[in-house]
Amino acid sequence: MWVVVDAGFDLQPDAAAFLASVRGREDASVNTERAYAGQVALYLSYCAERGVDWSAPSMAQLSAFLYWLVDEPWSAGPARQRFRSKGTANAITGTVFQFLRFCSFLDDSPVSPDVAARLYERRHLAFAPPGYDRGEDGQFAVVNVKAIRFKVAVPGYEYLTDEEIQRLLDLTTRARDRLLVALMAVTGCRIGEALGLRREDMHLLASSRMLGCAVEGPHVHVRRRQNANGALSKTRKPRWIPVGGDIGSLYAGYRWERDRVPEAAGCDMVFVNLFAAPAGEPMKYPNAYELFQRLAGKAGFPARPHMLRHSAITRWRREGRPDYLVMDLAGHVSRQSMEPYTHASDAEKREAVNLVASLQGARS
Repeated sequence: MWVVVDAGFDLQPDAAAFLASVRGREDASVNTERAYAGQVALYLSYCAERGVDWSAPSMAQLSAFLYWLVDEPWSAGPARQRFRSKGTANAITGTVFQFLRFCSFLDDSPVSPDVAARLYERRHLAFAPPGYDRGEDGQFAVVNVKAIRFKVAVPGYEYLTDEEIQRLLDLTTRARDRLLVALMAVTGCRIGEALGLRREDMHLLASSRMLGCAVEGPHVHVRRRQNANGALSKTRKPRWIPVGGDIGSLYAGYRWERDRVPEAAGCDMVFVNLFAAPAGEPMKYPNAYELFQRLAGKAGFPARPHMLRHSAITRWRREGRPDYLVMDLAGHVSRQSMEPYTHASDAEKREAVNLVASLQGARS
């Protein structure tokens, strides 16, 4: 659980209620709650330092906060200062707007409905993303957009090619790290789902009936649980994902490596600390982030955990797998959620251009 406190360590009740509502959302993970807590605390601190009533900000004051987010360095290290991007500033103000709107519905809240009404503008959705449901009468074609925001280009989504994934696997020097990279690349699971796996979820034999599981063939189960390392499956619905025999071989190699660390014997989590303190404890997000940073530095190209998920889903869609199957494997609840994971390869784009050129040549 995450909460927000003031300088005297007193609980900020409105922020606590907002975070509790985030915690109860089906599509929110512990990372979402953690990010929202920091963003709301940043806004409240900004208001307190400048004498702004956080519950009744004017549009000019909210605009000043938006520009402060990009003008003020958030990190002043010895080498260089680091600044937030406009996209990050938009995300933070988006959370603040959600917070203020939520508070306007609370009993005895200092936020009035008039404040919440000024935060968003109704716009007609002229160009809907693929898969977006406008409704029978177009009732979903009118959406609320933030009244104050930077105009930024939509960032591209990155993924790794099969050759790049193999390069990462070749660069790993430890069986645990090799299993983590391969498992995410094959299953498309999120990093939180991978770090939340327990040994009972690894069904890597030809038959798992002796374990009380009717699923045939090697597979892993992804379940939403509260874990000591903070790892959490984003979706509440459990699912299983088939894997090949290579994952079983990698897992066997990792078990041999893990068994050499006595502290890991009592931990039920699959991925644990073996090479740094606290030995035997579940592996956490910062550990995984540092691992991918090291691999990216050696490989010479960006490599982040979520890129492996993009790679797996892109591969399934290129193979022509039906949407319902890809949604089930990825743990998506709607087709719209899959659209960011569709990437055209260089070869596919070249083939499309060459086809058009050949057709034009045939007509001339």
